[in-house]
Amino acid sequence: MNKRSKSHHPLTRREFVKLAVATGIVASAGSTGWAAEAGNEIPRRALGRTGEKISILGLGGYHIGVPDEAEGIAIVRSAIDRGVNFMDNCWDYNGGESEVRMGKALRDGYRAKVFLMTKIDGRSKTGAAKQIDESLQRLQTDHIDLMQFHEIVRLTDPDGIFAPGGALEAVQAAKQAGKIRFIGFTGHKDPDIHLRMLEVAAKNNFRFDAVQMPLNVMDAHFRSFEKKVLPALVKDDIGVLAMKSLGFGAILQSKTVSATECLQYAMNLPTATVITGMESMAMLDQGVAAARTFKPLPPEQVAALLARTADAAASGDYEKFKTSTQFDGTLHNPQWTT
Repeated sequence: MNKRSKSHHPLTRREFVKLAVATGIVASAGSTGWAAEAGNEIPRRALGRTGEKISILGLGGYHIGVPDEAEGIAIVRSAIDRGVNFMDNCWDYNGGESEVRMGKALRDGYRAKVFLMTKIDGRSKTGAAKQIDESLQRLQTDHIDLMQFHEIVRLTDPDGIFAPGGALEAVQAAKQAGKIRFIGFTGHKDPDIHLRMLEVAAKNNFRFDAVQMPLNVMDAHFRSFEKKVLPALVKDDIGVLAMKSLGFGAILQSKTVSATECLQYAMNLPTATVITGMESMAMLDQGVAAARTFKPLPPEQVAALLARTADAAASGDYEKFKTSTQFDGTLHNPQWTT
């Protein structure tokens, strides 16, 4: 990774190393921008080796399907107008309604302002190809910037995707045809499954452009993606997409941290973006404010956050996406993976 001059980095090298140690990772500052130059800006960071710069706050696609359509579309456009350029989505969110709404929101010139990501569940070449085309149609675009394999939550998922006739063949064909630009994967269950996906990819001489995973103040204590997977991604210059920084809202129920602390903790890691659900304008305001006011957290503040959340995090009760099956959509709908 390229080294960043001190004139562009608000931390000295010594301070950054202390921060990395405090958060349990070893990372390089690289070309990442850490804080906004002015209070009304949302910073952008490099997405791994892709050459793309994305906002440190990403808009979660599932949640735009929660309010009525008009409000969902308004949230997307307002986010873009305020500097959020990373759009998350998935083929299965709200039965496809999230992609439909995103497609409508990205009309009138908005598509050109964003880095658009969506995900597919299909594990076969045929199934994946069908879902890719359906997503393109719903999103009303001729290309998707980042296509990700969704819900890598079983140790067997990597084998199916990389097998002959597997989903990777469909995604690579779509990339060659200009339908997608970059390839990644996502999962929320166990860091060892993520590591196996990376291992299987390497055995097949393939390197992902981005990986999405839970990164939050409680993950640092329990079945930790931060400690196990994040260093591997930074080492290989793979873009890091953080999700579940608020644990689908559950972490706030622990009464140990605020929403802003949760978001800024994840932004303080070497993440390219922190994807969060914004079901209302108030939640959008909250996320934008956290991004605009973000400054690198001193090691003492990181340590204090981790100490405050340690007991609550120990059992995984506030990260049910790791410990239960309620968030495993492909388990409850196995037909999606055909």
